[in-house]
Amino acid sequence: MAVPATSLSDLPNEIIQQILFYIPPSSALATQRISRRFYDLTQPILWRYHCRTQFKYWDQKHNIQAKVADNVAKVDWKDVFSSRHSIDRATSHAIDAILACQISRVEKFQSIVGFGYDAKDTLLRHLNVDDDAEDVLARRYYSGVVLGCLHRTMAVEEWAKLKDSDSVSLERALAAYDMFVLHDRDGDFDDTTSRLDELAEHIRLEHPEVEEQSPRNKAYTIAAYLRRHNLIGIRSDPNYLDLQNNFIGIALQDEDHSSLPLISAAIYCCVAQRLGLDAQPCGFPFHVIAIVKPPEQGTLDGRARDSASPPESMYMDPFRSASEVPIKDLRAQLAAMGSDASNSAYLSASPTTEMVLRTSRNIMSSVRRAHGIARIANPHGGHPHLTTVSTFPELDSAFYAALWASLLLGSPAAGNGPATASLERRQFLPYIVRHFEAHFPNDVFLLEQHIVPLFQNLDEYRQFQETVREMRAGDTMQKQIKRRTTEVSKHVRYKVGQVFRHKRYRYMAVITGWDVECGASEPWIAQMQVHELARGRHQSFYHVLVEDRSVRYVAEENIEIITPEVPHSLMAFAGQHFKRWDRTTRSFVSNIRDEYPDD
Repeated sequence: MAVPATSLSDLPNEIIQQILFYIPPSSALATQRISRRFYDLTQPILWRYHCRTQFKYWDQKHNIQAKVADNVAKVDWKDVFSSRHSIDRATSHAIDAILACQISRVEKFQSIVGFGYDAKDTLLRHLNVDDDAEDVLARRYYSGVVLGCLHRTMAVEEWAKLKDSDSVSLERALAAYDMFVLHDRDGDFDDTTSRLDELAEHIRLEHPEVEEQSPRNKAYTIAAYLRRHNLIGIRSDPNYLDLQNNFIGIALQDEDHSSLPLISAAIYCCVAQRLGLDAQPCGFPFHVIAIVKPPEQGTLDGRARDSASPPESMYMDPFRSASEVPIKDLRAQLAAMGSDASNSAYLSASPTTEMVLRTSRNIMSSVRRAHGIARIANPHGGHPHLTTVSTFPELDSAFYAALWASLLLGSPAAGNGPATASLERRQFLPYIVRHFEAHFPNDVFLLEQHIVPLFQNLDEYRQFQETVREMRAGDTMQKQIKRRTTEVSKHVRYKVGQVFRHKRYRYMAVITGWDVECGASEPWIAQMQVHELARGRHQSFYHVLVEDRSVRYVAEENIEIITPEVPHSLMAFAGQHFKRWDRTTRSFVSNIRDEYPDD
């Protein structure tokens, strides 16, 4: 008769190991100190398990998929886990420091971004903090802002490789746009690659014969599958220029899978390459298609090619059809456009850089269209909330991505010489500076590394360098403390955190700061006709954050305090200045007390 186990050490190794999987890593560290036997049982399988279950996102430097697939004994999994755990703690500490003080936030952002994708799990944990957290709005807001900065850094690094003529795959070059608008959604570089892998595998399962087909028939099979399952193209013409149709990651992840011809052709080419085809986008004017080349020493019909015969390519337009596009039709279209039908550039494979730049132009067109709709919706101004067009993804982030790509990669015309490239970049400089200052001030280190050097020999260099230097200096400068003394309280009626409606324009906003009287410049005072206000310039003025995310400066006489149960239109971005919404006082709890200690 077996003697029952009286302690943990009496149990077989297999059972102890299973038990260890259920204890947290901190307890596992203590357990391995019990004895040599327990130490051996935690090495290395347990630490690999914790690496795989505790962390989802890994920086490329780890090559984590290869490590997981390799022999478990070949990797020091405890060391890998320890490294990730240290990064997790350092990231959390930096987030806490960002929330605690308005000073030197850029430096803290840069430290987190320096950890690469290893920081993402931690950022997402803070981003999804419980609703009852003491600083829920601030923690969610700044975790999201840092995450966006991390995503943009990764995107810019891919385009920087392209600029330096390094090899970058089409899918990563285009998915870099998704990184600018990703936030906490799926659809990053790895998700895009995985989704394309899945599509190729689904085609193999549905068409087991596809690997044996001739290149021509394989090209038809792939196009037919993607179209049949609505994975490319657009279902509705009025939605053709919708902003989201420019993003390969969104097209692959979204249920509707809508995409412009360029993105449809890119998806087709990426899937076709996984199935053995030499397929690449073809930069036909106004409508990107795909060119499929025959294998070396072969034909598209699967026969051997006579070395004396030139290779013959085929053209596919998966956006419109699963059929081949005859080259004579393409030449006829070129002739109708007034282009030289024999111009091989229009009928050749386009470099990845050209596809990135065409996407940039398409995004800019979609953003202009969205702003045009806003002006049509409210041509005379009025309530700013009504002029905000609901778009997905977010307009400013998408336009910012297009500006980055255009600045880094120049223009096709840049091939005509450095002067042309400089001219192309100059036209985008004011826009990226404006977006940087208004929406992405924590990207200062990105601009220092990638954009400022592009203008080193140009007239704009010193001015641009000074703009970036001022942003750095402003981030490290102590805030002026504004005490609410008895005298100040006589003049400044309202407090930081109170919500109001503008008496004239009726928008909702929250107060983020105040001046005893108008502190704006004389030109601004004249332009805004402050002298026509009933109380003129000698009344308190308030810095406010509006529900359309704009920042304004409002006279006290135009403020009508309201006490909503929850100001839903402000909640997503109020964390820039506030810890949480107080349902009792029906106001926001300040997180800028280093500047306004009495509010």
